[in-house]
Amino acid sequence: MHPAHGYAILLVYTPKAKDVIRISITSASLPAKKRILTVCVRLFLEKGYRRTTLAEIIEKAEVSYSTFQNIFRAKDGVLIELIEFMFGNQFGAARKIVGERIPPVYVYAVETAIQLTLTELNENLRDIYLEAYTQSEAVEYIHQHTALELASIFGSRLPGYTESDFYELEIGSAGIMRGYMARRCDMYFPLERKLRRFLVMSMSAYSVPGDEQQKVLEFIAGLDIRKISEQVMQELFRMLAMHFEFSLDDVKAEQGGRV
Repeated sequence: MHPAHGYAILLVYTPKAKDVIRISITSASLPAKKRILTVCVRLFLEKGYRRTTLAEIIEKAEVSYSTFQNIFRAKDGVLIELIEFMFGNQFGAARKIVGERIPPVYVYAVETAIQLTLTELNENLRDIYLEAYTQSEAVEYIHQHTALELASIFGSRLPGYTESDFYELEIGSAGIMRGYMARRCDMYFPLERKLRRFLVMSMSAYSVPGDEQQKVLEFIAGLDIRKISEQVMQELFRMLAMHFEFSLDDVKAEQGGRV
């Protein structure tokens, strides 16, 4: 059943009657929270976060304004659930690309390079990421989640640092990340330069020596980061469609097949 399509037909076999009953199930029969999440995530991917209106969400999710407010309070409440899902496996994806034998700093470099590249590949993802790094509750989740990863990656380099120290460093590196996401690449500031600038500043903050930084930069330059990020994006869309139960074909149709 795809709630985004409005209804489905459920075939029920009844042993006593030895017959099959056709039951129409509308999207309204799903729990309100699930309908809202399904509609919002699909619309965020189709139109971007800022261009998705609350009135549109309420209409497509078939809920009242008061019901929406009782569940999510505002549109950013939905954003938090989306970000928790998106950020939950980003470092895991980077680890698969890097492999187990390469030092953890390479995982950090690949993960952040993919984030920045994703926002150059898809403007609606840029919109989602920028809102995530701006909204107070969403960015707080990012800080806390990323700080744990940073402690795991850089803890051996900074043995005296606590989780609080890595949390505070993450606030700074996340601010740099947001700034670079907001500035679109062009002929004067191509993606390769953006990635290099970000990585040099962030690795310096985490006490990565200059000679090792250069090796990491050469590793990133040797990757086809656009192709890798495109693959990550397609897998992200597939996982979002599966988790939030909407048809990816609808999103592709809305965007003219660009997803």
